[in-house]
Amino acid sequence: MTQIGGFVWAAACFLLVIGPLIFIHELGHYFVGRWFGVKADAFSIGFGKEIAGWTDKRGTRWKVAWLPLGGYVRFAGDMNPASKPSPEWLALPPSERAKTFQSKPVWQRFLIVLAGPAVNFLFAFLVIAAILMSYGEPVTQPVVAFVQPGSGAAAAGLVAGDRIERVDGQHIRRFEDIASYTFLHPDAELRIDLVRAGKPLTLRARTHATIEVDRFGNRARKGILGIAPHAGTIQPVPLRDVPQRAGGYVVGAVDTTVTAIKQIILGTRPASELSGPVGVARAAGEQATLGWFAIVLLMAGISINLGFINLLPIPMLDGGHLLFYVVEAVRRRPVAPEVQEWAFRSGLALLLGLMLFVTFNDLGTAGLWHRLASLIG
Repeated sequence: MTQIGGFVWAAACFLLVIGPLIFIHELGHYFVGRWFGVKADAFSIGFGKEIAGWTDKRGTRWKVAWLPLGGYVRFAGDMNPASKPSPEWLALPPSERAKTFQSKPVWQRFLIVLAGPAVNFLFAFLVIAAILMSYGEPVTQPVVAFVQPGSGAAAAGLVAGDRIERVDGQHIRRFEDIASYTFLHPDAELRIDLVRAGKPLTLRARTHATIEVDRFGNRARKGILGIAPHAGTIQPVPLRDVPQRAGGYVVGAVDTTVTAIKQIILGTRPASELSGPVGVARAAGEQATLGWFAIVLLMAGISINLGFINLLPIPMLDGGHLLFYVVEAVRRRPVAPEVQEWAFRSGLALLLGLMLFVTFNDLGTAGLWHRLASLIG
């Protein structure tokens, strides 16, 4: 595949993955808004100039815009980033004003905004639940079958037959849980609670840091303990356990994201691992070559991250709006419009700066800077 063909393929896969996720996110806002009697003026997938659209019988303009990096629902009376009532809103008759976003009590506005990220989490939960019910769950008993000589596990004194119960206080149900935890903690000391010959024992082990390269050439720094499991099986999940298991996977994914962000902030993980739209497009193109199942799993993972990121208390994101509504509920009056305007302008600048940074990272991962340097050199 040529470079141009690869770019077109990645872009198409990106739209295939991100488009539905944006749609269901905004659909959450839209339906909860309708539930509370709020009229929607526009429902847009993408930003900027409209490419195609139609107006339904309720007066909502449904459209697709040319920049597919997000979307929005514009409710009546919500005409600016700070949700400040406009002069047009103040001039509306009471019957029309009652259908606007600003006329609703703060708890309803809170739920309308919360609905977008909540639907993203719900989508991932349903995907995982469907997989568990249809295919079961890979389960490997957390029993050590082999200890690699010279590894952190060998230095700590782990031996074959040890059954690992907890790592840093976290309960271990499957051997896969150990791998997930150590992956995120390269060159770190772990507390391992285990059972050996029927007796409890606690050891301290340090993971080694290594660079993992996947089949597509993507590199990631990860931690390894140096132990291997016995063969695992695919086990059916009882229907009554599906909600708890699926919810656990969603919570675990959020915890992984939080841990990675903390490590980047603290400098223990390189910021170059942050990805943006270009990185998502590249990953979508790669996963699409593995089949529809890989694409669905990727969509579930991105949906979780989309929901989480939108809940961050950053102005311009849903979490920024929610923070202002919490403050309004506590103070019993809205935050001053000037403060909101300043906050949302700052939030926009922050998001634009972050977008430029992650795009720079993505292009570097794709090898653009190396190619340019070779041309110059």
